[in-house]
Amino acid sequence: MNMRHLRCFVAVAEELHFGRAARRLHMEQSPLSRTIRKLEEDLGTTLLVRTPRGVRLTSSGQVLLEDARRLLRVCDQVRRRTRAASEGQQPSLRVALADGVAPMRLSALLALCRSEAPEVGIRLFEVPLSHLLAGLRDDLYDVGLAVADGNEPDIVSLPVWRDPLVVALPTRHPLLAYQRIPLEEVMNHPLVLCHPQVCEGCGRRLEELLRMVETRPAVADYVTTHDLMVALVAAGYGIGFSSAAHLGPCRRSDVVVRPLACPMALLTTYLLHPAQKAEERLSGFIERASRVGELPIEAASLP
Repeated sequence: MNMRHLRCFVAVAEELHFGRAARRLHMEQSPLSRTIRKLEEDLGTTLLVRTPRGVRLTSSGQVLLEDARRLLRVCDQVRRRTRAASEGQQPSLRVALADGVAPMRLSALLALCRSEAPEVGIRLFEVPLSHLLAGLRDDLYDVGLAVADGNEPDIVSLPVWRDPLVVALPTRHPLLAYQRIPLEEVMNHPLVLCHPQVCEGCGRRLEELLRMVETRPAVADYVTTHDLMVALVAAGYGIGFSSAAHLGPCRRSDVVVRPLACPMALLTTYLLHPAQKAEERLSGFIERASRVGELPIEAASLP
């Protein structure tokens, strides 16, 4: 088994079709089939079952697909870092982002890093929370930002930003009669919520908040992006939750933002890094992230 075998397997496993996988890899279908058979012989198990419409993964194939993707990501990282070192480039700080980190806070942090440590490059990766945690363990990322503390023994979680949750409403909505909206009143209307599998941390926090009220929520739709939530709210499909750092002073004429009348309605962003990492460039990044968290929302876009 080698990296070429794994790349071929991942292509077939993702395409679930030998012909499409061969075209993706720019190779003939026959050598691709031989490569997969050789991999199965080396591992002593069947990875793919051929069907009239293509192929399907066996349980062994599903396990290998997850590990193969991880190994290929590590291999690609090693290649890029080695090439950068050979060209005399400074290593970059690899920052993973999950759960749709507040853009106002993120912009302020990046501007601060450029101003105070321009010699340290920053590479950003948008990934699900589970991939962020796995990537920190596998040295794919140096640090992560997420709306979840990870709750992992080998990952350090530091709360850096706490922003009030707010309600996004369409214009002329009856809840606009409140300057601060009671959570109980919110539950009487259809909600547009973030998808719990895509925005894991934010989904967990909203679930905790909604459990504080006996009324079960009526969910109009689940969305995977903040922009889509705002669009559905503007169209009148329901009302949504966001944070002051996401929406700030909303400049849309068709969406109005109101705070919740609940002091516990906060969205906390955590900085996560492997417990064994304590490099100087990482320490500086942590310190700057904490300083950004001290800025008021109105000033969060300033370096």
